[in-house]
Amino acid sequence: MIARIWNGRTKVPHLEAYTQLMKDIAIPDYKKTPGFIKLSFLRSVENDIAHFKLITYWENLEVIKNFAGADYEIAKYYPEDEQYLLEFEEKVSHFEVFSEA
Repeated sequence: MIARIWNGRTKVPHLEAYTQLMKDIAIPDYKKTPGFIKLSFLRSVENDIAHFKLITYWENLEVIKNFAGADYEIAKYYPEDEQYLLEFEEKVSHFEVFSEA
């Protein structure tokens, strides 16, 4: 299993709207991809910035390529992200999951 990790930031006033956007658009998109296993969407607030971390779990790298494209290390964004995100992280991280408890 492979974990794919993305980070994003918004202004605190956009915290709830961006959270809802992820629930309405991004999460269903992940779930409909064959080979998707699960996800954890995390958020925290530091001063006036809301931080998001998305960890998705996939069967293997080929499945991720079906979702993200051949250059699977490039972050995938939705058009609506432009309204909220403060920057666009170019790449995501991938880790082999070798144990779960």
